[in-house]
Amino acid sequence: MALIAEPFGALPDGSPVIRYTLSRPGGLTLRVLTYGGIVQSLEVPDARGRVVNVVLGFASLHGYLAAGDAYFGCLVGRFANRLAGGRFSLDGENYAVDVNAGGNCLHGGSTGFDKRLWSAEPFNDNELRLTLTSPDGDQGFPGRLNVEVTYCLLESGVRIGYRATTDAPTVINLTNHSYFNLAGEGSGSVEAHTLVIDADEFTPVSRDLIPTGEVAVVAGTPLDLRRKTAVGAHLRDPHRQLLAARGYDHNYVLRGTGLRRAARLADPTTGRVLEVLTDQPGLQLYTGNFLDGSHVGIGGRAYRQGDGLALETQHFPDSPNHPAFPSTVLRPGQLFATSTTWLFHTD
Repeated sequence: MALIAEPFGALPDGSPVIRYTLSRPGGLTLRVLTYGGIVQSLEVPDARGRVVNVVLGFASLHGYLAAGDAYFGCLVGRFANRLAGGRFSLDGENYAVDVNAGGNCLHGGSTGFDKRLWSAEPFNDNELRLTLTSPDGDQGFPGRLNVEVTYCLLESGVRIGYRATTDAPTVINLTNHSYFNLAGEGSGSVEAHTLVIDADEFTPVSRDLIPTGEVAVVAGTPLDLRRKTAVGAHLRDPHRQLLAARGYDHNYVLRGTGLRRAARLADPTTGRVLEVLTDQPGLQLYTGNFLDGSHVGIGGRAYRQGDGLALETQHFPDSPNHPAFPSTVLRPGQLFATSTTWLFHTD
């Protein structure tokens, strides 16, 4: 095992960005940036031992700074996904947070955790610990939030651990926003990948992608991914949920509690398989619907819709405005702690 730190450019204010590389014998290699806690690349062997990068990203810091709100590989917070109108109430107080997506707050606002410089501390040869302090009032959110995210390189995957504490009541929802393409970054569409999501229900959205508050069954809809299904099989179905999102951009209500499998993604051409394990209640499937060819990735090819998909483990979108959804409230004295694991193997 090895851990290497190297410069990866500087932010406009001159702050240096560092790239950490964690690797294991056999080809599994993870590269993480201190900017945004971004997973810049994740190299994984296929059934024949051939190693390629399976996440979308950029060769330089400039690519990430120019990507706007495409969220390539980053850590997302304070509140992953959407908050309707950028508003919520907590303990009788009304809060207005930054709006950056059609009048709503998306992924924590226009200067969310994805656009922050994190402090980094290698814990050992296979673990990197990132920390960030979000002050009271940051993007409108209450409370001073101390966040720690750990990337741990396992024998056959990556475990991401999230921890946070606050000095005042607040809401929190953290995730990673990597886009996966198991055939390799820049190889084209993932529509031939097969996907299973271990969920019988999902949270329908309105035309502006805000949850209606309903929890609906996936049965009889193109969102039914309980059995192995090609990602592109129903992508163009004229279903109102897919039309609203221009594809899949939906939160699935995962079965069970505790650490369990949430999804299985497989590429039939290379034999690579990704299994996502989490203790979170939800999983957002996003098929890169707004990738429009304006971003050129590490391999020199433009990214278009469907060239990668995100499997974002999370609490439900807009949870503070839907009391029936699992609570996202964090109070002083409590510890927010959750983990997600990406396990790789071959068929």
